[in-house]
Amino acid sequence: MKLAGKVAVVTGAASGLGAAIARAYAAEGARVAIADFDAEAAERLAAELCAAGGEAGAVAMDVTSELAVTQGIDAVADAFGGIDILVSNAGFQHLDTIADVSFDNWKRILAVHLDGGFLTTRAALRHMYAQGRGGSIILMGSIHSKEASVSKGPYVVAKHGLLGLCRTVAKEGAAHGVRANLICPGFVRTPLVEKQIPELAERMGISEAQLISDVILKTTVDGEFTTVADIAEVALFLAAFPSAALTGQSINVSHGWNMG
Repeated sequence: MKLAGKVAVVTGAASGLGAAIARAYAAEGARVAIADFDAEAAERLAAELCAAGGEAGAVAMDVTSELAVTQGIDAVADAFGGIDILVSNAGFQHLDTIADVSFDNWKRILAVHLDGGFLTTRAALRHMYAQGRGGSIILMGSIHSKEASVSKGPYVVAKHGLLGLCRTVAKEGAAHGVRANLICPGFVRTPLVEKQIPELAERMGISEAQLISDVILKTTVDGEFTTVADIAEVALFLAAFPSAALTGQSINVSHGWNMG
């Protein structure tokens, strides 16, 4: 039980990557808070984890709201006895070129990914510092934390920003025993990516099969998508890592799509 006695908050946890991470943490003994904008879906996953013998609870959270994040993290700490692990995973995608994207859509992307990453990290850090038992901050970046793609400008900017946040928290948190790391997935067939495939194919004037083979997976070493299980395994490894030997790092999980 790699996370026995630990309290973990996972945002965007009601589906996709977040749900896979929450399940992996619960299976390894963590008490898991399922934080999501969709309160009903969060409750369903929490019930599932409890039925499987884990300990979990749900918290409705809009990660763009300072009040909602602060109250939600505080409630988890009160109910479970502190915060040991944060996985800031909430996110969504919008496709548009920089020349065409509306300011509203630009702000929405940055608010969820970058403001949400900051707000949840700050709230968790305050508990971790006060507890005096260290902790692990895990931010969900992307290969787009390190390179760009067309029609994904706001997302690329936000994910680059999370890399800077991770490195800063690693420096500042070290004195308190808090580590910070960034997971950088390649293409994972989550609902977010499934939605992108037809949109991108239409924009590029090619079939969806061509898009997958000739664009999305072209530079992987094996032509394979990254899986949610891959990401959950890395998130578990980072949460359970025992020392500051691994902090401030960005871990690519992309089948070699990016090796930087």
